[in-house]
Amino acid sequence: MKDIRALQDFLQSPKKIVITTHANPDADALGSSLGLYHFLKRKGHEVNAIVPNSYPDFLEWMPGNSSVINYEKSNSKATELIRDAELLFCLDYSGFGRIKGMKDVAQQASAKIALVDHHLNPEIKPDFNFWNDKSAATAELIYDLIINFSGKDEIDVNIAECLYAGIMTDTGSFKHPSTTSKIHRIVADLIDLGANVNKVSRLIYDTNSLERLRFLGHALAERLKVDESSRVAYFVIGEEDFKDFKLKQGDTEGLVNYALSIKGIAVAAIIIQKDNEIKLSFRSIGDFAVNKFAEEYFSGGGHKNASGGMSELSLEETEKKFKELIDKDILKTRIK
Repeated sequence: MKDIRALQDFLQSPKKIVITTHANPDADALGSSLGLYHFLKRKGHEVNAIVPNSYPDFLEWMPGNSSVINYEKSNSKATELIRDAELLFCLDYSGFGRIKGMKDVAQQASAKIALVDHHLNPEIKPDFNFWNDKSAATAELIYDLIINFSGKDEIDVNIAECLYAGIMTDTGSFKHPSTTSKIHRIVADLIDLGANVNKVSRLIYDTNSLERLRFLGHALAERLKVDESSRVAYFVIGEEDFKDFKLKQGDTEGLVNYALSIKGIAVAAIIIQKDNEIKLSFRSIGDFAVNKFAEEYFSGGGHKNASGGMSELSLEETEKKFKELIDKDILKTRIK
């Protein structure tokens, strides 16, 4: 509450505010950003939401989408806004390395910093700290911030639907262990405040292109590899898959969960090659902490049961490294 009161005092007069979130924004990143954007605009502040790069088409329905500034496409404008800002919000990331090309200008900004995040081991040292790794989503933290700041009356239907989208997706449609009774109470409030949960769910999960559905069949038939002895399943997706199926950003999202859904599998992964980068996503069930695995072997991190990493090796070498870790029983000895 100390930081809430300090932020309230700071925002007594209109301020120039910039809201930032991590590269390749997902529904929690964009939903929490736009939910906060609408709230602060209603309070009379000059607010801009800036993302490092583009995000999937299925998030463009969010109220306020047209006002979001893409740093890669509007570099000079975004840079000027960040430099002139009096308050910089860092949402859904805890280290400036997560915002790619925006890193230097954000670190050098004279603005006060407000951190709103739920990932482990935050690196940012904020002036106003709303970090909590026990929260299921950054959208949950934005909800708490608004409630503590002004009460439920400040949440309109636009804010409610943006925050619901973030909470729904980051809890895996309320399947992850992070889904608490508090989450359900928040969602009930958001529904009462106007969130159309059927519409939000449909727009995010049921707006597939034909190419994405064909890719899904291809990935399950040709790119899924299962090691039953290690209880590990994983996908390897190469540049040719993106070209063959005309994949857009977000089309591989959620694919790793199909591997984790296989009976008996405890750890799932997806290795993706795109734009000369190799990225990995990990999911697990139970005690195996994929964030520690990602940090130790793939320069990554995240949550206990959901994390990501990267590799500077080739796609083939990255898969070989991953398989060697499995074959050496590193995974088997940690899975219970």
